Order: sequence, then C-alpha cells, then structure tokens
Amino acid sequence: MIENEGLPPGIRPLDGVRVLELGQLLAGPFTSTLLGYFGAEVIKVEPPDAGDPIRRWRVMDGDTSCWWHSLARNKKCITLDLRTDRGRELARRLALQSDILIENFKPGTLEKWGLGPDALREHNPKLICARISGYGQTGPKSSMPGYASVCEGFGGLRHVTGVPGERPVRANLSLGDSLAGLHACLGVLLALFQRTKDGRGQDIDIGIFEAVYNMMEAVVPEYDRRGAVREPSGSTVTGIVPTNTYLCADGHYVIIGGNGDSIYKRLMRTAGRADLADDPRLADNEGRVAHEDEIDRALAAWTGGLPAAEVLRLLRSASVPAGPIYSVADMVEDPQYQARGLFEEHNVNGEPLRIPALMPKLTATPGHTEWTGPRLGAHNDDVLGGLLGLSAEELETLRRDGIISGADG
Repeated sequence: MIENEGLPPGIRPLDGVRVLELGQLLAGPFTSTLLGYFGAEVIKVEPPDAGDPIRRWRVMDGDTSCWWHSLARNKKCITLDLRTDRGRELARRLALQSDILIENFKPGTLEKWGLGPDALREHNPKLICARISGYGQTGPKSSMPGYASVCEGFGGLRHVTGVPGERPVRANLSLGDSLAGLHACLGVLLALFQRTKDGRGQDIDIGIFEAVYNMMEAVVPEYDRRGAVREPSGSTVTGIVPTNTYLCADGHYVIIGGNGDSIYKRLMRTAGRADLADDPRLADNEGRVAHEDEIDRALAAWTGGLPAAEVLRLLRSASVPAGPIYSVADMVEDPQYQARGLFEEHNVNGEPLRIPALMPKLTATPGHTEWTGPRLGAHNDDVLGGLLGLSAEELETLRRDGIISGADG
C-alpha cells in the first residue's frame, strides 16, 4: 500500500511534469486536458490568427464556445505560427524543456518542420511523444485524413451501431477522438513509468481507428473461429438476454439488464410472469437468447402498463439492474451526480459556469480545475518570456511579425 500521509495539500500525481500540446480539435487536446487536470503543466500552442477551432464550435458563450471553457482548462495558451522558421524554433525550444509532446497533425508534419521526435530526442532523450492521427504513423493509409467520424466506421463501431436494415448511426459525440485521447493518456502514463526505470523517452503511436477497434470486444475471435459477423441490434446486445430498452405508460423509456440467471428470475416475477421465471427453457442465457422475442414481448407489455418511475421502483426493490435514459438536464439534478462531485463551478466572464469534473477519482491526490479555458495567447508573456527568457522587445517583434498574437489575445 502506498502511504499518502504528509503530502502537501492539493498535490496531484503529475505535478512537475511539463506537457507541450501541438495540434488542435479534440483527440490531442483531450489527452492533455486529462494530464493537466492531474497536475501536469500544459503549454498549448495555437495559431495566432484564430486559435484552435473548438474555441468557436457548438454552443457559444459570447465569443468563445462553452466547450472551450472545459476542454482548455488548466492550460497555458500561447500562440506560435508554426509555418514560420521563428515559430518552429520557439516550439523546438519548448519541446527541449518538456517531458511530453502531444501532437495530432498529419503523419510526417513534425518531421517536415524539423520537430520530429527523433530530432528532438537528440537533445532531450527523456522526451515522450504521443502522436495521434486517423490511421497511425505507419501503413498504407497513414497519410490519409482521418476524422473521428470516418475512423469510427473504419474501426468497426458504426457497423454494429443502429437498427438492423437501416442506415448506421453515430452517437451525437466525437467518440473516436475521445477514445483516442484516453488511449494516448494511458500510453503517456505507461511511458512515464517506464522512464523511471531506464531514463529514456519513447513514442506513443495512436490511430483513432485503433482506439475504436480496441473497444470491439469479441468480434475478431468470433469471426475467426465461427465466421460470425456482429451486426447492429438496435437497443439490445447480441447474445445476451434480456437487456433492452422498454417504453413505459408515460412515454419514458427504461433500460433493464436482467441477463444474470438469478436476476432474470427476480425480474420476471416482478413483472408478474412467474411462468417465464420458472420455465426450464429460459434457465440460462443460451435458452433465453433462443426465446428473446417472447421475453421482450412480456417485458414490454408489463412496462407499457406502468409509468417509468413505478417500473424502476419495483425493479430496484427486487435488486434488478434498471435505470432511466438521462439527458444533461436530468444529470445536473440527480443527487447521485451531485454526491459524486461530478460538477465544478467556476466564474467565467463574471458569471458562474458549471463544467464536468474529470475522472478517474483519486482519494489522496485528486485532480481539479485551476482555471477554465483562457483567451487566445493569454500566456505568451508567461511562457515565452518567463520560460524561454525572451525580452519585452523580442516579444513585441514577434507580435509585429504575426508570429504570436497581439497583447490583448
């Protein structure tokens, strides 16, 4: 057991680790958001003209997106025009003083700029580089553009999502990017741990499609051994019964997971179908899969006669896993979300703003938000002047030449 007594208040696991974030949009930035939440100093480099596009995506709060306040939390935002020799030279100096470089450019871009990991490691052998792209750094498709939407299809997720016979659907989220960010974060932490043993940095090569593919459970061995191709199954999961979504009398849906043998019996008795609870044909999952339609019809008839709250009350009393389908409006009102501390409130533009807390929860060294997403170039003087030692005159020249943004961000 690791003892944490005596640690300074507010200490976080990654305090003292410096991250340089190059790239934009979601996968790379989400990686460094997680690292920064748990203590890493994150220096985010943006183009000086408009910054990361997410500053202006989706629902806006004045001239900045609500998303930005959350995604760019705890980051020191600077601007550099990486299309210029001077911008790249400053980025190189920052990389040589960093522990981790996160980038999600098209493969080969950093090498073209003289910022490739091998070149940087000649002077900073401890540098860890997390590289995120659609298809990875190698292979015949590595040079192809690969947004999350495309990679979710290529990685197999879209094939199993939706209703049989209908157009494949997507969640109204960028799951591929977020999954890639989680995998990159895991890779960074593994590389940091390895560095404590050998003192050397290494690359983490993340293809967005591979992060999606990593979630595909048993589809490969099922296909290889039995030729089974997992298909979309609507609101169910192939081969596990009963687990489905059921409409209630008040128009709300509930999710019921009654696929354990003893749970199934309790579920059917609660639904007034003791005959199906005790039916030897349905005693195990294999039998229930063979009679899925019969079970689902019985459960749909039962939930259709009761309001959702009553269905959930009865099932909880019987210790059957069941729950509602929440929107964000439901989340913010639910006492479980509140008890678990899943929201943080910060003053943004003179008003309180609620943003999500980030997981995982650590009991002794938890993460937290120090500040929300800053304005464009807010930390130019702090980082370029303080860390790199540029003078006020040099900073003014960079602004005049358009290599960094103006003093007002």
